[in-house]
This record gives sequence, structure tokens and C-alpha cells, in this order.
Amino acid sequence: MITHISIASVFVDDVDVSRDFYVDVLGFELKDDITLGGGYRWCTVNHPSQPELAVHLTTPGPPFSDEFVAAMQRERASGGLNGLGMSVDDCQKTYEELSARGVEFLQKPEERPYGVEALCRDNSGNWIVLVEPREFTAQDFA
Repeated sequence: MITHISIASVFVDDVDVSRDFYVDVLGFELKDDITLGGGYRWCTVNHPSQPELAVHLTTPGPPFSDEFVAAMQRERASGGLNGLGMSVDDCQKTYEELSARGVEFLQKPEERPYGVEALCRDNSGNWIVLVEPREFTAQDFA
């Protein structure tokens, strides 16, 4: 039986630069950084409050097809890839802190039925949704 999600992969431009962004800017911790056979890189970070979920930072490449790799590179370059959704305790404060660290925001904190939400990009252009959640019901969306 499945017990929980343990790994989420995010395609990035450069593993070293993205590792530093997730650790130094977003506050994640380095979990693994290993080069395996054939030059395959296994680099994971996790958030201190959720160590059971590893975020695998990887560049598109083998074993994926050349067509898939080219498509992923095009989408990442255009800023069209989803990244991660993250919960925050204070969306406005997090927005201000990350903005000061140079994070690019597509949307400032805005009220939503489910909480306060902001949208930014990681250093590879992947979208990151920041949500300060609150209780809601279906009627809140009417």
C-alpha cells in the first residue's frame, strides 16, 4: 500500500545553480548529490519541515528520448513548466523576503477563496505557487 509521496522531480537548466537556489534562496537543505554511472546526477533537496519529501533536481536527458528532451527544454525556456506548490505561514512576508533575494514574481500576494496566493519562478523558470492556506468550502468559490 502507498504510504506517502517521497520524491518529486523538477527539470532545471543547471543542477548546481538550482541546488544553490533551492538551498540558499528558498531555505531547503541538501539531501543527496551523487554522480552515478554514465554521468547521471542524483541531486535532491528537502525542506527542513518536511524531510520525507525529496525534490529531485534534474536536467532532461537519458533515458528520455531526444524528442522529449527537446520539448522539455523548449517549455522550460519559455517559462511554461509547473514546479512546486508550497505552503507558507505569511504569504506577504514570504513574498517580500524572496523578492529581496531576487526571486522573480509573476503575481504578488492576492486573496483567494482558499487563502493568500503568490506566484513566482525558480531560477530555471519553473512556476512555484506559494499559498497561505485557510479553511474553505465549495461555496467560497461561488
